[in-house]
Amino acid sequence: MTGFDKNVRQIHTVPKGVKMEDKVDILLATYNTKIEFLKMQLDSILNQTYSNFNLIISDDCSPNEEVREILKEYEKKDNRIQLYFQKKNLGYTKNFEFLLTKSREKYISFSDHDDIWYPNKIEESIKVLKEKDVDLVYCDAKQIDENGNIIQESYLKYKKLPIINEKYNKEILLFSRQIAIGCSQVFTRHVKELILPFTESTIAHDWNTEYIASKLKGVYCINKPLLSYRLHGNNAFGGRNFKQNMKIWKEKNGNSYKSYLKYRHRVITETYLAGTLMCSDYSQRLEKNDLKHVENKVTKYFEKAQKSKIIYLSVYKYFKYLYFKGIGKRILKEIMILHFPVLSYIVFSIVK
Repeated sequence: MTGFDKNVRQIHTVPKGVKMEDKVDILLATYNTKIEFLKMQLDSILNQTYSNFNLIISDDCSPNEEVREILKEYEKKDNRIQLYFQKKNLGYTKNFEFLLTKSREKYISFSDHDDIWYPNKIEESIKVLKEKDVDLVYCDAKQIDENGNIIQESYLKYKKLPIINEKYNKEILLFSRQIAIGCSQVFTRHVKELILPFTESTIAHDWNTEYIASKLKGVYCINKPLLSYRLHGNNAFGGRNFKQNMKIWKEKNGNSYKSYLKYRHRVITETYLAGTLMCSDYSQRLEKNDLKHVENKVTKYFEKAQKSKIIYLSVYKYFKYLYFKGIGKRILKEIMILHFPVLSYIVFSIVK
């Protein structure tokens, strides 16, 4: 990635032969990130082949003064950057809500502060968004560690996530599970208008966008990596796999059945239930929702599974609401957690 020019203020025009009539708002939330990671991400965004964008940055009251200084330096050097500093810490979700209120353009993209975008990420995403005439596209990513080493060649395959496209599109999946990380998404202003303001139940702004887009023109997956998604010690719960999360939980909370049931309760809440409750709140804003009765049944399914402490026999509901082609071995882990607490505890207790 080329370094940042410290001597000349960057004023970008549309290159010949490239159609960039529509401007994109890239929304970047920062908080106390490592300076090295921040610079790499900023440079990867500013060097996109699709240069017609605003980079709107909101720093969530970072204690590290160097973070703010670096952001000010970049703002001075590139006319596409709009910079905001929060006076108090809003938290990850509310910071993105703030950024969305500052967006005015037709297309919008979320960005984390420590990933690396490939040069064609925005160009390819906008192209597919227009060609498929949908309201949201998401892409695959390579997963990297703190040193930039590739951990997984495909985040979607590693996490066993559904590939939503023309050949396969099971609508209920956009309600029953989160299918894509926010930094992989590009979506339309229409989606933004429906998700603002956030509800009290909003726990995943990027799940919001997927669900709302599915009720409009739809969602489409670009089934190839367009960024490197960094995994490190400060990543959220969902960035790790089942085994990694269990190991961390046991180290902090012990290996008893009581401890496991608390872990299981958290998994079901964060992975499924909280998202469906959030989507249910947003469904009130939709003019038409033909799946509302099914969505209500999905939420009740998760609630009953969460309350069970021995066994929950309605396994057929899993295949009705959560199954998709390509799920692979993930199906065994999810069925164990949702339907067979005792059996999943045995696995939990022996995993090292």
